[in-house]
Amino acid sequence: MTGRAYVIAGSEATGGAGIQADLRTFQELGVYGMGTITCIVSFDPKNDWAHRFVPVDPQVIADQIEAATSCHDLDVVKIGMLGTPDTIDVVAGALERKTWRHVVLDPVLICKGQEPGAALDTDKALTAQILPHASVITPNLFESRTLSGMDAIESEADLIEAAKRIHDLGPRYVVAKGGVELPGPDAVDVLYDGQDVVVHRASKIGENRVSGAGCTFAAAITAELVKGGTVESAVGTAKSMVRAGITARLSAHTPFDVITTVAPG
Repeated sequence: MTGRAYVIAGSEATGGAGIQADLRTFQELGVYGMGTITCIVSFDPKNDWAHRFVPVDPQVIADQIEAATSCHDLDVVKIGMLGTPDTIDVVAGALERKTWRHVVLDPVLICKGQEPGAALDTDKALTAQILPHASVITPNLFESRTLSGMDAIESEADLIEAAKRIHDLGPRYVVAKGGVELPGPDAVDVLYDGQDVVVHRASKIGENRVSGAGCTFAAAITAELVKGGTVESAVGTAKSMVRAGITARLSAHTPFDVITTVAPG
């Protein structure tokens, strides 16, 4: 193991996404991983696999963060699903009390399983309290559209514009992901650092989203940054790893396939 990676995120019981995917990714990339669980998501097979969402008590989250950061010298953290304004308060406070070399934010703006009003409150709190701490943010197409305030993102040029607008919110690096939803034959990701635009593209693998791809992508960036890589090289590794995982994806009884965790060759 060449370093220690930390993640603050939700648990997803089928193993396809969330902290389970994060820790597998850390292991595959050769870093020691530990995590704080913020919420528990359990798909409901009796209700078309809808999300059942249960937040962890804020004091329990604070206790987990205290234990992890006291036990290990940590300077890179990935932030995944937080889920409630109370959780965001606790995590924001923890970020403020410590100097982090990198905070990688996977901005989960839709907290499935919540009422729309509660989800909106969470989105606003995340943008106001967590996003300013991010050195790297990895929004998907929906999140890029929401954060940028754009009505639509329908081309590579639109994705670049969205990345530039999100950069204005504070993060040093924006990785705006087009995925399968951006029109065209390629899966396009845009990296913007405030000056330069780097476009990562590769042919799409199917036309349907795969569970856990976003978690794996951000976790791979986190692991590579722990090992001392640049953001630019970390994004390249993450894209290769996600492509390998989608190629070897698992089918299940769910209406979606699940990414596997395969280190790029």
